[in-house]
Amino acid sequence: MRIVAGEFSSRIIEAPKGNETRPTLDKVREAVFSSLGSYFDGGTFLDLYAGSGANSLEAISRGMDNAVLVDISRDAIECIKRNIETLKVRDKCRVLKMKDFKALKLLKEEGYIFDLVYLDPPYKKQHNDEVIKYLIDNKMLNNNSRIIIESDIEDEYLDSYKEFKKIKEAKYGQTKIIYYG
Repeated sequence: MRIVAGEFSSRIIEAPKGNETRPTLDKVREAVFSSLGSYFDGGTFLDLYAGSGANSLEAISRGMDNAVLVDISRDAIECIKRNIETLKVRDKCRVLKMKDFKALKLLKEEGYIFDLVYLDPPYKKQHNDEVIKYLIDNKMLNNNSRIIIESDIEDEYLDSYKEFKKIKEAKYGQTKIIYYG
C-alpha cells in the first residue's frame, strides 16, 4: 500500500497480516479523497476502524491537522504504530485500541469534534447507523463535517441522518462509498 497524494505521496505503508482487516484499496482511497477536494486546510479526522491507518495517514498527508485512529485488533494497532513511525507523524496521531463505542464515549468526554469521519468496519459486523447517530446526538461533528462510509455494495443506508444528508454514492467493484454532509 502507498500514500496517494500530499506531503507523503508515494510513501509505502504496510497492512496488517492475515484476514482480520480489509485495507482500503489505493484506487478507492484516491477516489474518495479526490472527491473531498483533494487537499485539506486543517481539521480533525476520525478513523473508527483504522486497520492499517492508511485513510488517516492519507488525510494527514493531504493537510488534516490530526487524526484519531481506533481499532480493536492488536495486530492492526501495531501496524498503525509502525506506519505512524515510518512517516514520523506521531504528534499528529492518537491511537486507541478499544471497541468503537468505548472510544466514542471517551472522545466525547474529551470534547472532540471531527471534521471528517471515515467508517469502514468489517462488513459483517457494522453498525454505522448507530455510530452516525451517536456522533450527531453528542455534537461530535460541526456544520461542515463529512462522514464517509465504506461498505459492501449490497448494504443500504438512509438518505439522511438528521441534518447530515447523503450527498454522493460511488461503487468500486464490491465496495460502495457513501458521503454524508
